[in-house]
Amino acid sequence: MERQIISSSDFWEGMTGQSRAVRAGNIIEVSATSAINQDGEIVGGKNIFQQTFFIVEKIEMALKAEGASLSDVIRTRVYVTDISEWEEVAKALHHFFADVKPASSMVEVSALIDRRMLIEIEATAVIG
Repeated sequence: MERQIISSSDFWEGMTGQSRAVRAGNIIEVSATSAINQDGEIVGGKNIFQQTFFIVEKIEMALKAEGASLSDVIRTRVYVTDISEWEEVAKALHHFFADVKPASSMVEVSALIDRRMLIEIEATAVIG
């Protein structure tokens, strides 16, 4: 099975040796994605809804690089630093996934790599 690396030139990719996503056959695994933009700034500040929205847009861009879309997502994993904010996260996710309905989990973690990050999301997509 051919393996393709999907890069976004993200700040973390160069630092950690990871890829934005990896495609193996018709499966695309998207790494934990945060609301950090190309300049290393947090998009959305302390607003978890805005951070979530930006993250899903970043995931969508990675999928599009391989001819996939959010409608190909079969699984998401959501990591939040404050589970009491789950409804705001759910509203943002609903905007993108209301008809897709991927399997999903949301868990609270004690911290993410940057304290300004309120959320990270991973996704798995299957093309075709």
